[in-house]
Amino acid sequence: MSPHPVRCQSLLRRFPAAVFLLSSMLFVTTPVPVYAAESPQQSIKIGLNYPSSGRYKEQGLAQIRGALLAVKEINSQGGVNGQPLELLRANTASKPERAAANVDELIAQGAVMLFGGASSSATIAAAERAAQHKRIYFGTLGYDNEITGLEGQRYLFREPYSSYMAARALAEYMNTYLKGKKFFYLTAGSSEGWSMEGALRSFTGTQGITSHPAARTPFPNPMHRDFQAALRKAVESGAEVLVVNQLGQDMVLALNEIYAMDLKKKMTVIVPNLTLGMAQAAGPGLMEGVIGAAPWTWKVPYQFNYQRGKDFVEAFVQEYQLHPSSSAASAYSIVYQFTDAVKRSGSTETEGLIAALENHRYKLLKDEQSWRDFDHQNQQTVYVVRSRKRDDIMLSDMREDFFDILLDVSNTEMNQDEWQMVRTINDKPLVLE
Repeated sequence: MSPHPVRCQSLLRRFPAAVFLLSSMLFVTTPVPVYAAESPQQSIKIGLNYPSSGRYKEQGLAQIRGALLAVKEINSQGGVNGQPLELLRANTASKPERAAANVDELIAQGAVMLFGGASSSATIAAAERAAQHKRIYFGTLGYDNEITGLEGQRYLFREPYSSYMAARALAEYMNTYLKGKKFFYLTAGSSEGWSMEGALRSFTGTQGITSHPAARTPFPNPMHRDFQAALRKAVESGAEVLVVNQLGQDMVLALNEIYAMDLKKKMTVIVPNLTLGMAQAAGPGLMEGVIGAAPWTWKVPYQFNYQRGKDFVEAFVQEYQLHPSSSAASAYSIVYQFTDAVKRSGSTETEGLIAALENHRYKLLKDEQSWRDFDHQNQQTVYVVRSRKRDDIMLSDMREDFFDILLDVSNTEMNQDEWQMVRTINDKPLVLE
């Protein structure tokens, strides 16, 4: 493996809050092996509640791969306190009502912990149902601030960053290299889209809707003509920075129109949240030069010399002949964090697990992370990345070396006073319940 590291480092609708969703994805033929517990000893069952069908299936497939690899490794080392792990799974199709119903089914099958999801709304719905059963739910891919903000509750933990954290990191780059330029926001018409736009406007000083205009696209299922009309407005505005606040296939459609209109010659393109799966769906040509944020990329452990992260990447490549995305890394990390909490607490009992997780600090795939007690948001470094040139990507290992890391940014989290202010404004309790 030969990574090519490059060293670098509003409150609009309630508060900076949200990151779009990755709902479900297209059918994929790559087989996923199943590692069932073959021990006569009773297994510890965990339930992955993820999209295995629909428009954002790729993100779900990444999660199952990461989770299965973690289960395989842990079982090969004797399991958890002598008991093997068993992974149950259910398809959400990124629909909230289905995600919630799956929780009932997985718990009926014996799951003592649940995790997964590519949609913020599905994550919130599933976690609410898990709370009724008094089970922990870990969110794997949903960036909406509301997950650990307005909808935060004591049984819900989020492993990836929030949109607030992504916006703070991006603003550090944008305020250095794009300061004083005219912005145009191309935003999905969803709560996640609006709140991410609000966060970026707040942190970059681009709140003025006249000075820095916006266009909304329908959500879900925008059409080509929606992006064409919005991008014509962006051109007419004279904007120098185009913030494409879209994810998944919607981002791909937007980038297609940007390419067709040859807008990258006129504007710097920002996609606030990027994943390897999104980049692969768009392709090297459309992605070239696009800037965004990510909680992790497979190059992070090589650039910053995190041996455990390197081990994960290499084991994943050996297992699947693919590099892991941040979604795969999140699911993998959650399985390890759960098993570590079981070992430290001495059981799978929920209250003990919550106590073991809150304020716990650890290192796994990158530098130190922690589970914050007051909102259960995982605190971690955020990376600002830029997609490499098409020819460089095409020549890279498995054509998957999409991102150069421009910045690594810590201390991006919302503080407790800000969190309580949001909760107070919306008549939410000031402690998790």
